[in-house]
Amino acid sequence: MISHTSIGTNDLPRAAAFYDALFALIDGKRFFELERGIGWGVKPGQPMFSVLKPFDGQPATVGNGTMVALTVASQALVDALHAKALALGGTDEGAPGLRGSGYYGCYFRDLDGNKIAAFSRQS
Repeated sequence: MISHTSIGTNDLPRAAAFYDALFALIDGKRFFELERGIGWGVKPGQPMFSVLKPFDGQPATVGNGTMVALTVASQALVDALHAKALALGGTDEGAPGLRGSGYYGCYFRDLDGNKIAAFSRQS
């Protein structure tokens, strides 16, 4: 059902460097680049993640209650994404760990304050 997600940034080069490094861990690649934004994906036909400067020219702000969750293949990748996000200057919003039955996840904020989750479903 979801085609893509978009979050805002006030510094596209800084956001691009953050997400290039983060998504390299899960084989995410740039699928498009525009003057005001970049989109990453794993393969065509799957949802994309994009970072954009707001179209209206106003500063990007963080949505209260807004979060984007990334599905990854393993607990090790959840751990690696969380560690990488923090190493790149992101902030911790919840260390990796079990969250309910079969859900292993973490939470962090990017350099613009957008909340991101990474999780792996365990069988």
